[in-house]
Amino acid sequence: MTDILGTINSPDDLKKLSVPDLKLLAGELREVIISTCAANGGHLAPSLGVVELTIALHKVFNSPQDQIVWDVGHQAYAHKLLTGRRELFATLRKPGGISGFPKRAESPHDIFDTGHSSTSISATLGLATARDLKAASNKTIAVIGDGSMTGGLAYEGLNNAGHLNKDLVVILNDNEMSIAENVGALSNFLSRTITNEFVHKIKKELQSFLGGLDGIGKGVLKIAQRAEQSLKGLFTPGMLFQTFGFEYVGPIDGHNIELLLRTLENVKRFDNSVLIHVLTTKGKGYPPAERNPALFHGIGPFDKTTGKVLKGKAAAASYTAVFGNSIMKIAADNERVVAITAAMPEGTGLAGFAAEFPDRFFDVGIAEQHGVTFAAGLAAEGLRPVFALYSSFMQRGYDQVMHDVCLQNLPLVFALDRAGVVGSDGPTHHGLFDLSYLRHLPNMTLMAPKDENELQHMLQTAIEHDGPITVRYPRGNGYGVALDQKFTALPIGKSELLREGEGGVIFALGTMVYPALAAAEILAAEGVRVSVVNARFVKPLDREMIVSLAVKTGFLVTVEENVLAGGFGTAILELLEEEGLYNIKLLRLGFPDIYVEQGEQGELRSMHGLDAEGIAAAVRKRLK
Repeated sequence: MTDILGTINSPDDLKKLSVPDLKLLAGELREVIISTCAANGGHLAPSLGVVELTIALHKVFNSPQDQIVWDVGHQAYAHKLLTGRRELFATLRKPGGISGFPKRAESPHDIFDTGHSSTSISATLGLATARDLKAASNKTIAVIGDGSMTGGLAYEGLNNAGHLNKDLVVILNDNEMSIAENVGALSNFLSRTITNEFVHKIKKELQSFLGGLDGIGKGVLKIAQRAEQSLKGLFTPGMLFQTFGFEYVGPIDGHNIELLLRTLENVKRFDNSVLIHVLTTKGKGYPPAERNPALFHGIGPFDKTTGKVLKGKAAAASYTAVFGNSIMKIAADNERVVAITAAMPEGTGLAGFAAEFPDRFFDVGIAEQHGVTFAAGLAAEGLRPVFALYSSFMQRGYDQVMHDVCLQNLPLVFALDRAGVVGSDGPTHHGLFDLSYLRHLPNMTLMAPKDENELQHMLQTAIEHDGPITVRYPRGNGYGVALDQKFTALPIGKSELLREGEGGVIFALGTMVYPALAAAEILAAEGVRVSVVNARFVKPLDREMIVSLAVKTGFLVTVEENVLAGGFGTAILELLEEEGLYNIKLLRLGFPDIYVEQGEQGELRSMHGLDAEGIAAAVRKRLK
């Protein structure tokens, strides 16, 4: 068995390898990526699909002088292995280990931190423009998947890049198309023709010559340009990108190393904006991932031999599944309910809804801004849209939530999955800011359930509410509590007293309710009796409950799985100030003013004092 990967400590080591060696290296990279993801979980299918492309990029270009930006970044595992992180790769996505995404602090070869989609073209254009202002001569390359091309930011970047016509390479990784023999042969021929350096040079000189002639010269040039566009338009999607001002190359086979090397070498000599269309197979080289690329896009630990996912020890249904089942049940009784997702029907639990109510389900692609305003239009016409998305992705549609939804006070439900810490995906995916960026919006109602059963009732509450409303819930399994078959709307802004005690009161929100109850048990064993309240609502607050218990006990604790700045605890602090209760002791527990790193959810909560022991310790310390 070969060990070529063991000799690769930087991209420079690739320069010495032959094409046969590069093909062997591709197999070794796939083996390491599969083994590591089987143990740690991760974005397996996207990374397997770009192994040959990654090798070719690092063989032809000179990273980090030549700057490669990976859109989203979940396909960058081979890149990490080839850029000096081979020995650290086993720590992928582990606490203190290497990130599952490009990270500037981790390596000079990681040019731009990524984690959310559609950013690469804009970022790379900025890099190219800075390069030109500094009179440097390096290349800048953006690698963007076809899924990210559903995001509007990608087209904003294309539009600006085409206008500026910088020396910029965009590689479109298209992993949804297969390559038929006839199409492949023709597209390969077209690619070789338009990337040939001599042809490219002659074409530019001819255009310059004909454009300088009066009358007939310009006419011939226009005819020639139309003919060229017509020919490419018949066989390639290049017309779209040429409209943006890009020279189009492809489509080409993204697993053909020789072709990739030849194409990149030719394009490397260009000095204008070029887009290379590369066709790849998601999950390439691992049959279970090729058969089910959606499952293996982002996956937890699995059995490498069978591809079977290793389930966690919890047997309770996930919050995502409970949401999906509940909203289907509600929709069956209310034909005005429609569901929207941004390219994540499975991830948000809406796949069942899509099958059951196909005419009432809408996938807008990776376009959260559009999704929010689209939903607002539905709401304006009397429907009850439910937009399900991850908390960290909701940030992309903030202006639309403010301007198009809240300003008009439209009845729209935001179902925010993955609120709080999400685990090994790290800081780009933690949903730790939604309470802060939604709480201050006029007309917004904001709530969080203590368990999966309360989530059902909150969804019914949201559907019946005549205004913007958000329910946020965590990633992962619930507590295994019994699920009511009949859903009942909760009174807006009313909390739930779960435990009484005279030594203080803990107002806990969402995932922090059960840890707060456990903390109260620990404190009770030490002779300290505190009340525990399931807050339920962040906006509006249960003013009556908060004021009465604050006055009664004189000591109030807030616990939330959100950053402390501007969150639930801040809302209660503001309420106490409004009521003139300046003598009340207040302890706010939550996440500090940092970007929380990767780690399992339980690990991160414990690390920041948001488990039962941590809450009890914080209360104990304040009382002393």
